[in-house]
Amino acid sequence: MEKPKDQTAIMMNRLQEREREQMLIMSICSEIGQALTKEELNVVIGQLKEQFLFDDFILASSNENETEYSVFYQFFQKDKAVKKYLVNDGFFDVCLDSADAVVFDLKNLDDKKNPFPDFIKIANASGFKNGIGISLPYTKGNRNVLFMFFKSALTFSRESSRVIRGIATQLSITIRNIALTQKYESEITELKKFKQNSVQNEEDEISNETDSVGIVGDSVVMKQVSELIAQVASSQSTVLIYGETGTGKELVADAVHRLSTVSKNRIVKVNCASIPANLIESELFGHEKGAFTGATEQRIGKFEQANEGTIFLDEIGELPLELQGKLLRVLQEKQIERIGGKETIKVNARVIAATNRSLEKEVAEERFRNDLYYRLNVFPISLPALRERKDDIPVLGEFFLERHSLKIGKKIKGFSKKVLKSMIAYDWPGNVRELENMIERSILFAKEEVIKEMIFPEIYKPESDTTATDFYIKTLQEVEKEHILKVVKKCAGRISGPQGAAVLLGLPSTTLISRMQKLDIKKEHFLD
Repeated sequence: MEKPKDQTAIMMNRLQEREREQMLIMSICSEIGQALTKEELNVVIGQLKEQFLFDDFILASSNENETEYSVFYQFFQKDKAVKKYLVNDGFFDVCLDSADAVVFDLKNLDDKKNPFPDFIKIANASGFKNGIGISLPYTKGNRNVLFMFFKSALTFSRESSRVIRGIATQLSITIRNIALTQKYESEITELKKFKQNSVQNEEDEISNETDSVGIVGDSVVMKQVSELIAQVASSQSTVLIYGETGTGKELVADAVHRLSTVSKNRIVKVNCASIPANLIESELFGHEKGAFTGATEQRIGKFEQANEGTIFLDEIGELPLELQGKLLRVLQEKQIERIGGKETIKVNARVIAATNRSLEKEVAEERFRNDLYYRLNVFPISLPALRERKDDIPVLGEFFLERHSLKIGKKIKGFSKKVLKSMIAYDWPGNVRELENMIERSILFAKEEVIKEMIFPEIYKPESDTTATDFYIKTLQEVEKEHILKVVKKCAGRISGPQGAAVLLGLPSTTLISRMQKLDIKKEHFLD
């Protein structure tokens, strides 16, 4: 009979073994998750080969609606041609239907009764005695099976099976990501070929694309903006566009006009902030000859010029209070009077306004008429700052890179990973306009085909006697998150081990990993 002390030691050993397994799983998942190409995946698989002692490694994949599958990845590239195999071949389907690892005794299988797929034949001819197939988790329409071939199945232990199960989900996700990357790269290559064969000048093509599309970005928030534009464009409703400087308010106004029923007529643009207060009334409504000193001839105002078209009033929040009432009358009655004139002129112009101010606050502080605000705010469209849609930064970067490379006459192919990470990490106070200017500047300074350096200005924060903590008290979670990030950065991203963050924080590595997940701490937060 074992003593309680011996049982405790056995339990401790098992716990330590499981903890080592979990750390191994996390380490492998981290490596697999960073693989963006088959070549990068090949390096990781080489490390797995040393760990699990297999002789060949194959990933087979099929869409859920297909009756055939193909070899997505093979460690020893014996045949680079993509071949299709029937799903119900006695190998792929058997693995899919099994919750456990399936062991195939290759020497005892009858190829005549059930013809082997080519990769099984190659494994058999290479002297491998056993094949082990494991079904990977289903990922968004893809069914994947992992095959490992051994000269002896005894090298595949229960611990190996648990580790493989632990990395299976990440492996499935990586397979899908690599496949999507290949698909997108193929599409980009085809698009470039199409552009090269086009008769029109490439710069004209890009300009035309910009004119027709107007808005670049596939993030959720920009898709919502596009949907709003599509909803309101065909109506005659007044549109009020909110957004910080440089977010693309004018592009949205252009898009609304292009999709409207008056798109064949002109869009007239007025920047209310750039016109002196004593001239803006004349600019908007026009004046008669002799109406005031210097009025040597009749002037047609912007509203008249936009008749049967669209007028875009940018920075409407800068409009002087005394002119707001006159603008309200034009919006309500659809008629104007030129300065010094006696005739009432009917105008029918679609009004789109934009502002980088909070008009609700301006109304509350009596700097903007509430009746005009409600008249303008019929259909509001709020544009996010670039820092709120960082997923769009790589897409915007490539777009501006191609546009300005052609304009400047340099062949710049892309950004280094370091620059791209820095672009995503930067807050872009000047938004899309600042991004475009930075890329143009980087192209001018670039000495190679890839932009490897981009100098980001320091974001100026005005000094104040009042500190931020006077207005905001951090929660315990925020304090904890900052402290963990600080320690993990100090440890260069290492979590476990003698020089890992877990040791410095006095926590088991599994506990620290769990806390990081709950606090939404990701790799990009602490790895450069």
